[in-house]
Amino acid sequence: MKQSYKKTTLENGLRIITVPQPGNLATTVLVLVETGSKYETKNISGVAHFLEHMCFKGTVKRPSARVISSELDGLGASYNAFTSQEYTGYYAKVENHKNGKALELIADLYLNPIFDEKEIETEKGVVIEELNMYEDMPQRKIYDYFMHLLYGDQPAGWDIGGDREILKKMKREDFLKFRGEHYLPEHTTLIIAGGFDEEALLNSATELFKSMPSGGKGQKLAVTESQSEPALMLKHKESDQTHLRIGFRAFSMFDKRRYAAEVLADLLGGGMSSRLFHKVREDLGAAYYVGAEADLYTDHGYVAAYAGVEHSKLKTVISAMLTEFKRLQTELVPDEELVRTKSHLSGNLLLGLETSSSLAVFYGTQEVLKREVTSPEELLIGINAVTAEEIQAVAKELFKSESLNMVLIGPQKEEGEFKELLRSF
Repeated sequence: MKQSYKKTTLENGLRIITVPQPGNLATTVLVLVETGSKYETKNISGVAHFLEHMCFKGTVKRPSARVISSELDGLGASYNAFTSQEYTGYYAKVENHKNGKALELIADLYLNPIFDEKEIETEKGVVIEELNMYEDMPQRKIYDYFMHLLYGDQPAGWDIGGDREILKKMKREDFLKFRGEHYLPEHTTLIIAGGFDEEALLNSATELFKSMPSGGKGQKLAVTESQSEPALMLKHKESDQTHLRIGFRAFSMFDKRRYAAEVLADLLGGGMSSRLFHKVREDLGAAYYVGAEADLYTDHGYVAAYAGVEHSKLKTVISAMLTEFKRLQTELVPDEELVRTKSHLSGNLLLGLETSSSLAVFYGTQEVLKREVTSPEELLIGINAVTAEEIQAVAKELFKSESLNMVLIGPQKEEGEFKELLRSF
């Protein structure tokens, strides 16, 4: 795969990434801003996500949510927004002949939200119900608990959606202040990907964003980490299966060992031929979903395995996962398995870049987080260069008792037996 892209920086510092995809019938317009929940303080926890909602609630030109959604629906667009710990995004995906309108609309809701006070009060109920929805989705909610177990009472450990009581107290001034500190051109990236006229849309984008005012950027607190023994969190819930997440502290996305960590995680739980899939699902018949991931951020990261497990087989599954972690420390990965794992990881990377929306996210998130883009070709080189010895070295470095963490959501009430399992590692 050879994918070209162009980066243009406006005088005010805003970056525009254009990724032409000849033959594609769709264009994706994505705006990413370098801010998220890790840029918050306790008294405004959840404001980044709440602000994202409010950008769809009215602009100077389009004064209500109904006007905005009607216009986007009228374009036949696929559209939404998302907030993470370190960036927030707004996008629309349309047929190519409608991309100029989509660009103007996304620019409008990003640049000109009005934050109507009545809409803010109404939307509080929506945001809180979103939090309630995730409480009923343990397979999703366990991620939040795991982050809190790892990082505690600091932004990296807070729920991206915020705290219900804090959300109820938020005022228009909170949104204006946060936006003024973070929604700045030097920290904004516009990505256009798909089958578009590059010169025409680049000219339009320049005109739309060139007057965006600059300002002083609010910074995020550096993540602090402290752990000296295995940590456990039990969340009691009467459920039909126990949801499990177990893993270790790791390093940031800038660490040279990142490729080895990605290959290691894929080997553990990246596909139906992975070690944990075979052991937990095929051999033990204990789970439907099971996997592993290396989740790396700008200043922290972790490697974790996860599964939804039959209650009676929970301890057996935990022991099996710990055994696989140990095995990576004591045995070199066989050549055939390493080749297959790299092929699976590489194939999924390339197949995942088939659409304009996936291309926009791929190039945009790298630019907004790292200020540079690693091409798919460069990523493949990094993945394929990983050796069995490097995987073993990373396993020895990361898989330590003092950095082991586990969260369980299920009917279990007693911690003792699970703490003993973790201490045995």
